[in-house]
Amino acid sequence: MRIAIAQINCTVGDIAGNVAKILYAVQQAKQAGAELIITPELALSGYPPSDLLLRETFCQACAAGLMQLVKAIDDITVIVGHPNFEEGKLYNAASVIHQGKILHTYHKRILNKSPFFNESYYFDTGSEPCIFELNRIKFGIFICADFWIGSTSIAVSHSDVDILLVLNASAYHINKQVSRYQITHHFIKQTAIPVIHVNLVGGQDELVFDGASFAMNHRGELTHQLREFVESIELVEIHHKQPTKGKLAAPQLPIASIYQALCLGVKDYIRKNGFPGALLGLSGGVDSALVLAIAVDALGADSVKTVMMPSQYTADISLEDANAMVELLGVKHYECSIQTLFDQYLSTIEADFHISTDPIGSNTMPENLQARIRGTLLMALSNHSGSIVLTTGNKSEMAVGYCTLYGDMAGGFAVLKDVSKTMVYQLCEYRNQISHVIPERIIQRAPSAELRPNQTDQDTLPPYEILDAIIETYVEKNYSPVEIMSLNHDAADVTRTIHLIHMNEYKRRQSPPGVRITHCDFGTAWHYPITSSYKVWSTFQQ
Repeated sequence: MRIAIAQINCTVGDIAGNVAKILYAVQQAKQAGAELIITPELALSGYPPSDLLLRETFCQACAAGLMQLVKAIDDITVIVGHPNFEEGKLYNAASVIHQGKILHTYHKRILNKSPFFNESYYFDTGSEPCIFELNRIKFGIFICADFWIGSTSIAVSHSDVDILLVLNASAYHINKQVSRYQITHHFIKQTAIPVIHVNLVGGQDELVFDGASFAMNHRGELTHQLREFVESIELVEIHHKQPTKGKLAAPQLPIASIYQALCLGVKDYIRKNGFPGALLGLSGGVDSALVLAIAVDALGADSVKTVMMPSQYTADISLEDANAMVELLGVKHYECSIQTLFDQYLSTIEADFHISTDPIGSNTMPENLQARIRGTLLMALSNHSGSIVLTTGNKSEMAVGYCTLYGDMAGGFAVLKDVSKTMVYQLCEYRNQISHVIPERIIQRAPSAELRPNQTDQDTLPPYEILDAIIETYVEKNYSPVEIMSLNHDAADVTRTIHLIHMNEYKRRQSPPGVRITHCDFGTAWHYPITSSYKVWSTFQQ
């Protein structure tokens, strides 16, 4: 028999659109001779629906959409993920549909309790397995965390199941597919049961679902591997109750996957929210250059506009490099000096408030003022055109507060919010390997905000390779300060970095959403209080 994997891009709340997408996939599967098609977790509602599940009308709309699907299914068996309200309880469910009937409904038994899914808040826990037979093959159904968290605790034996089908909405982070392979290998080693995974693809707010659906036989050999970050319908041939060797998408380098995740996150955030295009401030620096490349790759040059807003501190080479890049990419570009506005602000502040505006010592007010003038202009253009402003700050800056509220943080989507500065450079190099769109001088020159004379980032921050290593170990790996210092990091750098991370929590709470690519981003997985007297770094200070 043939099983179709429907790796589809569903939109949260677009029940009619998701029904149409599922039915289109069903039609393709039937034309290809499939007898069974499997869709991702909660494909009908989109994932994660979050507080929409608290709305009775939403659950009713999902039920109506399910009935629409049921009526449309004839001589093929379809497994669809959907919310299911039953006997006063709401479940994360998967139903087996054939010939206009629901034959079985499975309720997810292990609910994901991670910070960005928290399914136990919305769903009740299922208790019964689901095994159905088709063409003398016994199929079992798991939904996502049933497998990734509970596969060893939920009993499955040779006598129960011939093939396990797993419906997933498994979000991307770096090297996620490696852990998926490892867990699946471990399960197969214990049970000798082949596994077919289908995973959601697409961007949803901060999350990106990478697809990358796959199948393994009873020996743990990879038989099918779908491409990452693209919708796809793939057939799995079953012989003697085993998936046979099929298409294996070529593996990608991690940096390529990261870049595609960022592009898909931008594309779907803008497309699904109905923005006509994107707008960003170009500085001649590496961060805005990378954001521009991603935006053009995601949306097309016609949907992206850039604005260069120089001041007296902007270097000529910044203007030259920005102009060179927009020429290479073919985007519409504006140049607007902020010097007159900046001078007027400084004059008003000095005259009316009797405050010195000289950019000396620790006086950062003139620097922040420039950023806020630029942010105001970008938001005005956004209001005029409807295009969303893409902010250009990276994770390193967001971590330690090297950014300005209502200035460079102003905007609707933070493309690099979970991308460290060192990774920014790696991504620029990767993008230029595809085609040269980022001038080499942008990558080679020392990073600078260009908000005061002869400024570089390292005037106030450790070198980025040191800063990023400390941030990664503290934020993403949850190392203690002592453990970080044991990795040959200077105590002063560690103390100051951790202090800055916690001191700037209030800024991050006001930042736009952005694409998650690491295990612990500042949007979905980091939940520290703004107000706290506990000092993490104080325990090792002498």
